[in-house]
Amino acid sequence: MATHILGISAYYHDSAACIVRDGEIVAAAQEERFTRVKHDHRFPSNAVEYCLREAGITSSDLDLVAFYDKPWLKFERLLETYVAFAPVGLRSFIKAMPMWLKEKLWMDGAIKKEIGFEGDILYPEHHQSHAASAFYPSPFERAAVLTLDGVGEWATASWGRGDGRSLEPIAEMRFPHSIGLLYSAFTYYTGFRVNSGEYKVMGLAPYGEPRFKDLILDHLIDLKEDGSFRMDMQYFNYCQGLTMTSEKFSKLFGGPPRKPESEVTQREMDLARSVQEVVEEIVLRMARHIRKATGERNLCLAGGVALNCVANGKLLREGIFDEIWIQPAAGDAGGALGAALFAWHHHLENDRVAVGKDTQRGSYLGPAFSSEDVVAFAETQKAVFNQLDDSKLFDSVAEALDEGKVVGWFAGRMEFGPRALGGRSILGDARNTDMQTTLNLKIKYRESFRPFAPICLESDATDYFDLDQPSPYMLLVAPVREDRRLAASDEDVFGLDQIRVPRSDVPAITHIDYSARIQTVDGEHHPRLHRLLESFKERTGYGILVNTSFNVRGEPIVCTPEDAYRCFMRTEMDVLVMEDLVFKKSDQPTFKDTSDWRESYALD
Repeated sequence: MATHILGISAYYHDSAACIVRDGEIVAAAQEERFTRVKHDHRFPSNAVEYCLREAGITSSDLDLVAFYDKPWLKFERLLETYVAFAPVGLRSFIKAMPMWLKEKLWMDGAIKKEIGFEGDILYPEHHQSHAASAFYPSPFERAAVLTLDGVGEWATASWGRGDGRSLEPIAEMRFPHSIGLLYSAFTYYTGFRVNSGEYKVMGLAPYGEPRFKDLILDHLIDLKEDGSFRMDMQYFNYCQGLTMTSEKFSKLFGGPPRKPESEVTQREMDLARSVQEVVEEIVLRMARHIRKATGERNLCLAGGVALNCVANGKLLREGIFDEIWIQPAAGDAGGALGAALFAWHHHLENDRVAVGKDTQRGSYLGPAFSSEDVVAFAETQKAVFNQLDDSKLFDSVAEALDEGKVVGWFAGRMEFGPRALGGRSILGDARNTDMQTTLNLKIKYRESFRPFAPICLESDATDYFDLDQPSPYMLLVAPVREDRRLAASDEDVFGLDQIRVPRSDVPAITHIDYSARIQTVDGEHHPRLHRLLESFKERTGYGILVNTSFNVRGEPIVCTPEDAYRCFMRTEMDVLVMEDLVFKKSDQPTFKDTSDWRESYALD
């Protein structure tokens, strides 16, 4: 009889659930996709319900539930930190107490109440869950494992070794010294939202110069050769729960934090570049030390910092390890998956056999909807559509893309993790010089400097990029090939005005530093997306498109046909494709939308 294990992460940010059957990942999803509350931290009731339904079981059929960290150990850290800094931070401490005393500490009761499960509950440590999510689905029989984030219970970074079903922790860094919290401090200081705006800092970095790098290394952190470091806490306020940075931090960097939504200046660009380079240096030093200490040839990565695809790309190009594999849901959502796999392999001692490719299944682990589901929804809206045979569909969509149209693409199962990988994507022509501006300002309603990622045929990746391995999860940044770059024509253009200067023959996906965050597509995990790319290549000679997540700023990636149609009608998207149904904006009836969604998302 099959063994079913439910993994849960909750009560911090990006709550999620995952179900594993006899070690195989069956389903996984973030709660935000169902509630439409971005980074929803509440108990993932909807995600659990979906996972159980996908597995064809009820909660009474579960053999074990695994929660992704140890709440009491995390509470211990909160209390000890408060005592160390008291009475500063009393208001923050009092504000946090009700949720801890009502919910976070009583996870057994919450699980019983929410899903009716009364069996055994396992609590791996936070970084054990991250490590399990990195190693167990990886293609490697054995590997070094590195996890990096803000903080779990006490650990902020850890490394160890995976071998078969064994996962051996070796060393860790501890709170308050944290690479994730260092980056989040600069996220806050440059005017973006912590725990959601870090990737904006990463995208802004190429516009700046690292003129603050030495200040960071001389004043903020004491960095050792092995990548470990200590932070001077006089510059930070997060231990007290007040703000991320202190007045001393502001004096060091020449002024107060940027106000959210105010103009981004050269100072913010230079700060972003500086902290990005420091983080890259920390990661490289850690990797060199781990390679030397373990002797392992392969590396697995997880934790929120592992979503820094610029650092990942640099790590790959340095050649410290032969191969690296990064958990697609590297942040806290992926902790649910890691907890379930930890329970199966480590707690229940079931063997693991590496098969030479990862077992993440393309990370297409969320809900899917049939053509019949889409038709049923469309009829409720009196929406106008054409249902096309595949022999016509892909050519029709390729033609629309070639004409410069923006296409919402909804196909197969929803992705697990923060990246849209072609299940819930917005697509455009990478050759179009206006596409980046169009997508940012008319579709996504977000900052103009934000770069877009290419999605390309795996077989064609080396034609466009200096990348010698697949990148199916959009977690690696690589340079655009020299022979595709255009001669610089921006000597007199500065700051964000550089966005409009074409830098290659695929300008919509070429960042200011000639880099791109790449997703490669094979025919196995997403055959429909592969066929679309092939059709576009047959038409244009280019097997590459712009791919961005199917959502607007501040909204989670769409999950259902209803979510997709609403987003389509709210924006200036031209075409919506849901499975084999094609909706043209010009054909649709008037859409009545009385919500204040743009205003409510303005500060995200």
